[in-house]
Amino acid sequence: MMRAKLFRSLCLLLVLLRGYPAFAHEVRPAYLELREEKPGQFSVTWKTPMLGDARLALEPEFAGDVKVVTPVTTRTPPGAAVQTWTLRAQALRGQTLRIRGLEGTMTDALVRMEFADGTSWTERLTPQQPIAVIPARQSWFSVAGVYLKLGVEHILTGVDHLLFILALIIITRGGWKLVKTVTAFTVSHSITLTAATLGFVHVPQRPVEAVIALSIVFVACEIVHRRQGCSGLTERWPWIVALTFGLLHGLGFAGALSEVGLPQGHIPLALLFFSVGVEIGQLIFIAAVLSLVAVIQRIRIPIPRWGEFVPPYAIGTVAMFWIIQRVALF
Repeated sequence: MMRAKLFRSLCLLLVLLRGYPAFAHEVRPAYLELREEKPGQFSVTWKTPMLGDARLALEPEFAGDVKVVTPVTTRTPPGAAVQTWTLRAQALRGQTLRIRGLEGTMTDALVRMEFADGTSWTERLTPQQPIAVIPARQSWFSVAGVYLKLGVEHILTGVDHLLFILALIIITRGGWKLVKTVTAFTVSHSITLTAATLGFVHVPQRPVEAVIALSIVFVACEIVHRRQGCSGLTERWPWIVALTFGLLHGLGFAGALSEVGLPQGHIPLALLFFSVGVEIGQLIFIAAVLSLVAVIQRIRIPIPRWGEFVPPYAIGTVAMFWIIQRVALF
């Protein structure tokens, strides 16, 4: 009876996950960086997401006197358009910055400015709040808040990471075994996230994303084997599997963080709160799954024997699609 209730809960969750984008991490933020090379002169890097061959119609606008002094150059790495130029401004502090067109999208824009005096400013603009005033100084608290939100949003919009965690919940069936498994996953991906972000580890991102999808297929297969009466590695030592594959997932988190960058002068702080945000998002997802199981336990619907295989096959099929898609991009 308990397995039937768990099955109903997980099937409903898989239906809800279908509302996410078909490609994991499809929605990525725009990124604006300004570096003051000499007093009043800033080098600008403006990266916007691409939808197919079209660039999102987003443009940064300053309220004060700003002059572009070099031609705008554009390059198009996979999934983004990167524009660079140089501008001159008597003073950016105190000006209002607006990302024109942001209110009509579903993405955010991360802004980072580095000034010649060694200070910096980091802000996250959203469709609901596409305007911000550049302050004279920025507190560590505001930097922490920006990267905490980025961490939470990254894990909650990363369907591949969520499916891996969901597979671990299924195979551990909750309880103390789930606590140990999630702890192992947290420790391992935190290690590689930190190492890769700080430059101690360099791994190509596309193979990492493909192997992350492979890790989901592996755990899905282990669930099927358990349903067939075979006790596999993940059934006996799920924390070992979570610890091993967590290293790969940490590299995936680092790849996402590298796209938006870390603010000079606040690198340890930003990295710490991004990691904390990832863990908060992970715990929110686990709590949601377990809460859903608790609610569905009150519903009694007969489930055929073959129905127990639907969740692992659904998870594995989606992950296998990602493997093929990501390998094709090598």
